[in-house]
Amino acid sequence: MLRHADRIGDALNDRGRARAQNLPAALSDYQIDAIYSPDIARNLETAEPLSAATGLPVTIIPKEYAGSRMTRDHSNGTVIWVGNKGNLRTIWAELTAPGEAPQEYGEIGVIKLNGPDPRTVTRLTVTP
Repeated sequence: MLRHADRIGDALNDRGRARAQNLPAALSDYQIDAIYSPDIARNLETAEPLSAATGLPVTIIPKEYAGSRMTRDHSNGTVIWVGNKGNLRTIWAELTAPGEAPQEYGEIGVIKLNGPDPRTVTRLTVTP
């Protein structure tokens, strides 16, 4: 899970576009199975380089119950949610992930769902 990249208004700024371009490298250790986002331009612009690098489309879904949908549709897979501060906190809580949801530009929170065991989180950073 990550917040969209740096922006001015509704669009990514130069730093945000650079950060989005570096997203595939930041996630290169993961076999991505799906990319999800709400229908918000800055989120989709952030996800585009990862989509191009993986050949996966960005699946647009509503933020409500997104955690449940992603885990249902990819129970044994690795999915990416490119979101916003509010929906990241909501999905983080829905998935009962420990600690705080990623809120800053460039923060990635990788939640490992361990069946009935407690969730674990790995923190990554995407630099511009």
